[in-house]
Amino acid sequence: MSRGNQNSAGNWCTIESDPGVFTELISQIGVKGVQVEEIYELDKQYLEAIQPIYGLIFLFKWKYEKDDRQICDNPKLFFANQVINNACATQAILSILLNADGAIEIGEELKSFKSFTQEFPPDLKGLSISNSELIRKAHNSFARSEPFVVEESKQAEEDDDVYHFISYIPFDGFLYELDGLKQGPILLGEIKGQDWLDVAFPVIQKRIEKYSRSEIRFNLMALIKNRKLVCQEQISTLDKKRSQLMNIITSPSTDMQIDIHTDLPQSKEDAKLLLEQVEAEVKSLQQKITFEEDKMKNWKLENIRRKHNYIPFVVNLLKILAEKGQLVPLLEQAQKKT
Repeated sequence: MSRGNQNSAGNWCTIESDPGVFTELISQIGVKGVQVEEIYELDKQYLEAIQPIYGLIFLFKWKYEKDDRQICDNPKLFFANQVINNACATQAILSILLNADGAIEIGEELKSFKSFTQEFPPDLKGLSISNSELIRKAHNSFARSEPFVVEESKQAEEDDDVYHFISYIPFDGFLYELDGLKQGPILLGEIKGQDWLDVAFPVIQKRIEKYSRSEIRFNLMALIKNRKLVCQEQISTLDKKRSQLMNIITSPSTDMQIDIHTDLPQSKEDAKLLLEQVEAEVKSLQQKITFEEDKMKNWKLENIRRKHNYIPFVVNLLKILAEKGQLVPLLEQAQKKT
């Protein structure tokens, strides 16, 4: 949960709810092969296109409410209490990464962290997160530059907008909600072999509808496998199929013995038609790779701009304008426009 802007030493800054920010943060803590995508609507067809989805991160405007849902004590599930302000975004990410059961390459440092804290209670797990130099440094790399240094951080007032991140994950055949402000994980239902998103979405939709009359600012993001890697794997599979089809097409024998139990065509003409389809799929995947590469470049550029300290530039610009006698006329002109 974010309660004011805490950028001083030892504190955690507020970070923007943005897939580019989260993707870079995950990379900085040593995790490979994943990215974060924003979900604009609970559309099944779109979500199938970005599978596999390892977990969901939900941002909402927090307010205290009594919660009678039962806390589930699952010792195999990594759950940490949030013990420091502004850490909820990173904790929501870690809740997915550290419960992925080997599906994600989390890196040696996170593996060691998970092993070290495995027997800790939730409050000590949360304290371990706040004391992790790797995690805290990655999180605070997105701190915005402040023009003035204040001795005390601003604390949230009663009327301040306070936003909070939580996670939804599949684990051991069940759906869980992980909220660092709760005492433990909340068991939401059994998956029973179905797509876990079919269990998660009604829960999220119900939560959105509960607040929709007074609050429309929600954000839902998915932690997914790196889309470029997914496309490359699909191209690799299609390349093998393309090679098999070419062998059929170029075979000099007219009486080819083709295994009827494969999905390969039974004639050269059919093989040619299928080859055209395969090549079209490869071309489409290559275009998707180019799109993903461009997106990553834009995210990197946006993050550089987020982190850059523009204050010295602005101060020097104001000084130059003042020295040339242009500052006051520009201010007066701006005031007239307002």
